[in-house]
Amino acid sequence: MAEVRENKMGTMPVKKLIITMSLPMMISMLVQALYNVVDSIFVAQIEESALTAVSLAFPLQNLMIGLGSGMGVGINALLSRSLGERNFKKANEAACTGLLITVLHFIVFLLVSLFIAEPFLHGQIDDPVIRGYGVTYLKIVCGCSFGLFFQMTSERLLQSTGRTVHSMILQATGAIINIILDPIMIFGLLGCPKMGIAGAAWATVIGQCTAACLGLFFNLKYNKDIVISFAEILHPQMDTVRQIYKVGIPSVLMMAVGSVMSYLLNQILITFTTTATAVFGVYFKMQSFFFMPIFGLNSGLVPVLAYNYGARRKDRILEALRFSLMLAGTVMTTGLIIFETMPGVLLKLFNASEEMLAIGIPAMRIIAVNFPVAAVCIILGSTFQAFSRSVYSLLVSLSRQLIVLIPVAWLLAKLGNVNYVWLAFPIAEVVSLFISLLLYRKIRTEIIDTL
Repeated sequence: MAEVRENKMGTMPVKKLIITMSLPMMISMLVQALYNVVDSIFVAQIEESALTAVSLAFPLQNLMIGLGSGMGVGINALLSRSLGERNFKKANEAACTGLLITVLHFIVFLLVSLFIAEPFLHGQIDDPVIRGYGVTYLKIVCGCSFGLFFQMTSERLLQSTGRTVHSMILQATGAIINIILDPIMIFGLLGCPKMGIAGAAWATVIGQCTAACLGLFFNLKYNKDIVISFAEILHPQMDTVRQIYKVGIPSVLMMAVGSVMSYLLNQILITFTTTATAVFGVYFKMQSFFFMPIFGLNSGLVPVLAYNYGARRKDRILEALRFSLMLAGTVMTTGLIIFETMPGVLLKLFNASEEMLAIGIPAMRIIAVNFPVAAVCIILGSTFQAFSRSVYSLLVSLSRQLIVLIPVAWLLAKLGNVNYVWLAFPIAEVVSLFISLLLYRKIRTEIIDTL
């Protein structure tokens, strides 16, 4: 019977559980990072203007990803907590309601592709070549975003019930298909017409749609902790909708803050040269090799914390946090060493010109200083998500990316040297660490220590 089911998140030794839950996600996130980098490497072969266009399109694309990811956090937290409380009816409601929300989000970005993508690019740059590349790319990835949204929701349903291997498989499948199709569709190989930047966008969409179909199959066939009912999808419980959005909206806003930050920083950098904007885009792709695995660790950690919060297991919560901080610190320290010792090698992967190398090498070295600090902030942030205090994550993100980073970057830009702008990143990260520690102390006192 459902009432006697036990989930591994309440019984498996914590270190083994974190590895089991997170390692598949970290691997799949690495594959995602590889796809992001390879995608941009191929785009850079078209010309630097195409790479700049993708960088300028990134804030809107990131907002789309943030909407899917943020609401996934809400689904994840509610579903895992319900399983920990052994409330299987509520867990099913969370899964079905999440799928309905996914449909609504696709409709929103279909409208974005039709009415917002073009003015968004036109408002950033006058260069018709760069603008044309960006509009083409955005219209495709936003207008066909149903694959992205359903892939992300499917991943969250699998993660929430501990089936991270299945999540890894569907995520890796989408990324690998994208990587294979990129050169074929961009450069017109194997009989495919040469599509340029549109080919990069279509390769992305096809990979996402494939992963979405695979994710739906995995959840229907293998995810025995939830029962997906199409009747329940069409008749959602408003209380469940509210609970998902209560956790998810702060996470969405947190990602939206990142999009606003990218947009504003692009506007600061473009006053120096469009190459500086391209460098910023390259940095974001390369840093994902280290940040994405930490986000994978975070994705595996949140359901563990939420489940054991529901089960009132303080000892397992604290052990999970300690072990995750150690893992995250190791990954980010590795990233710091690589960025400090070989930034030129990384930039040359993107067909970097001498101007891009001159701007990019100091940029990579300066920004990378914040990597170990960011690791601590991300892991502490998982407690905010797991315990339905996502507004805390929003406060940290606002402080880091808007309240501190953008004003500091703007002031440093006034000094007339683009290299000074990059210093805003480590400054903002130190401030976010201080705030994260204060908020975690509040979580520890009000929630964890009362279990």
